[in-house]
Amino acid sequence: MASHDSYFLPHKAIWPIVGSIGLTTLLAGFANFLNGAAIGPMMMWLGAAIMITMLVGWFGTVIKESVAGWYSHQVEISFRWGMIWFIISEVFFFAAFFGALYYTRVLAIPWMGDEDSITNEFLWKSFESAWPTNGPGAIGGHFEPMGAWGIPALNTLILLSSGVTVTWAHWGLLANKRSQLIQGLIATVALGFLFVVLQAFEYHEAYTEMGLTLGSGIYGSTFFMLTGFHGLHVTIGAIMLTVVLLRSARGHFSPEHHFAFEAAAWYWHFVDVVWLGLFIFVYWL
Repeated sequence: MASHDSYFLPHKAIWPIVGSIGLTTLLAGFANFLNGAAIGPMMMWLGAAIMITMLVGWFGTVIKESVAGWYSHQVEISFRWGMIWFIISEVFFFAAFFGALYYTRVLAIPWMGDEDSITNEFLWKSFESAWPTNGPGAIGGHFEPMGAWGIPALNTLILLSSGVTVTWAHWGLLANKRSQLIQGLIATVALGFLFVVLQAFEYHEAYTEMGLTLGSGIYGSTFFMLTGFHGLHVTIGAIMLTVVLLRSARGHFSPEHHFAFEAAAWYWHFVDVVWLGLFIFVYWL
């Protein structure tokens, strides 16, 4: 148990090794699935089940220890730094994909379409520098680019609104207004899952009506990699906020001690900012 002048020493936990086994099984299953092995899907489901069990068990242990008052101020500081570094790693994760989009649009395509370049002269004589593109020789097939208005614009409004509702919930927590906290979290979670549902409709339209797939050249691959990973992060963030909502309903947080709420809110605001970049550079420009 921690005190104000000591650091909490956890008991011997099994969850790290369980997580390692689950992740290894999941990746091995995915590799087998890609190579056509019949055991691949079963290994993937088993690995996913182990990972979910690990997450529920590990986070449940941390929640119980926190509610029991075992964590000192020093432990809370370490939690904060851990979350900060995690979000920084996510920033660089998305920076890599935005960098690929920048390289493609600003450098590679103009170079391949330059009539004075050797590449254009000997490899892709008829290639024109234009965006969006399905690549030299139209290798990605015919497709329609995804417009900015419609579902993307609506999803932008939804995520911006969710940033307001989670901030309103935070104000309620700081003011010890439990009803405002819970109402704000309910609105945020609902908006988050609504975003995911609308994105699923967008993907369905892209594949079935617009011919826009992962195989639609460099435009299709960058579009789905950026929006798909962002949609995954929105889903994870909405699940995190759902857990925070359930804990809030049980009275777990106080105006002085509520790092779990802050961590989820930080993550949600990060997701909002990334979407603004996506809307501007992937959909609009």
